[in-house]
Amino acid sequence: MGSWIAPAIALSAIAWLGLLVAAPALSVPVAGVLYAIGSLICHQIPERSFHLHGFQLPVCARCLGLYAGGAAGSLAAVFVGRAFTSRQSSMVTAIAAVPTVITVAMEWGAGWPVSNVVRAAAIFPLGLAVAFVVVRGVATLHYDECAPRRPIGHGQPPAST
Repeated sequence: MGSWIAPAIALSAIAWLGLLVAAPALSVPVAGVLYAIGSLICHQIPERSFHLHGFQLPVCARCLGLYAGGAAGSLAAVFVGRAFTSRQSSMVTAIAAVPTVITVAMEWGAGWPVSNVVRAAAIFPLGLAVAFVVVRGVATLHYDECAPRRPIGHGQPPAST
């Protein structure tokens, strides 16, 4: 399972990011589906969203940064040969969350204005870390050990069940 799953996830993440960024330029039916999906996963507040040629993207800046980090992290997972241990995964994810925690605290707690670029950049490491951990973890699963194989006699085809 491991040889194809990480590249498939990485390509899916990159395609999703590309569709989000391209949505304002796509045909109305395709863009409509993307904006509808975006409305299910994001608040889509115009002031907190990037705009392309005057059109708001289907997700806010923070969500876009998360997906960009996810695409980068899943792509990195394709080229890195080992997964983190459980403890390392927790540490990396916690450290990657710090910039987002700081920006959210600045916005909500201190009332400081935070730009969309800062929102997206702050959550990028979290998306990268989580995607890397998940993709490497999924790519290194070994299902062969889960199902015992039935022995086959020498020179005989397997019996049909």
